[in-house]
Amino acid sequence: MSLKQSRVYWEDMGDLDPCWAILSEPGTKHGKWDLQKFLATGREEISALNQLTERLKVPREYGWALDFGCGLGRVSRALAQQFRHVVGVDISRPMIQQAAALRPPANCHFLINDSEDLPFPSAQFDLIYTVLVLQHVPTQASIRKYLLEFVRVLRQGGLLVMQLPNHVPLRRRLQARPRLYAWLRKAGISGELLYNRLGLHPIAMKFLPETNVVSILEAGGGRVLEIVGDERAGPNIASRTYYTTKNG
Repeated sequence: MSLKQSRVYWEDMGDLDPCWAILSEPGTKHGKWDLQKFLATGREEISALNQLTERLKVPREYGWALDFGCGLGRVSRALAQQFRHVVGVDISRPMIQQAAALRPPANCHFLINDSEDLPFPSAQFDLIYTVLVLQHVPTQASIRKYLLEFVRVLRQGGLLVMQLPNHVPLRRRLQARPRLYAWLRKAGISGELLYNRLGLHPIAMKFLPETNVVSILEAGGGRVLEIVGDERAGPNIASRTYYTTKNG
């Protein structure tokens, strides 16, 4: 699947159930997320991140922050309380439109990007944050390219915070529902029927082994400060969150 094909499916989810597509907590499917509680999760994530950044002593500056795969902007809004400029990027037009409609802080801006190349100059961002995003990028080749792009646009003394599954069990890799959704969607069946009536969704899961991730980040000029195992991707899926700075 290409990124442009993936964009179609994420635009479906942006229209059908954006909060659940971003955070698939039990009991929140089909519009059952309380919006204020959903937005509060962004503040909670950044509050937890602040404790770690104090220990790592990065980023050194708080000029620009990038929220990659921003969805409705829950993390972007929280970052805007600390950084002078925040950019939220997402592949889905409905997600970006809704993020802007939620009246974010004035220093928070959103844009669409469906390319492996990020539309920013090198060394622009003091912080890059991307969690529960790369695992849904359609190919490992695209994930690898994004990792290199993150390091490219990161400033020296900045911090890249990125999460990605290290391994997905074979039975989870089959992903029958996303495959069937994609096949029926291409056949012309509406996303609304597939999601609301047939219980299908297009959200697939990808991974990249830890050794590969570290090699790519270092090849791009990054230096991994810390790797933390987590269950962000769900039970029985080995996930990692990487904290990386830029070599001087």
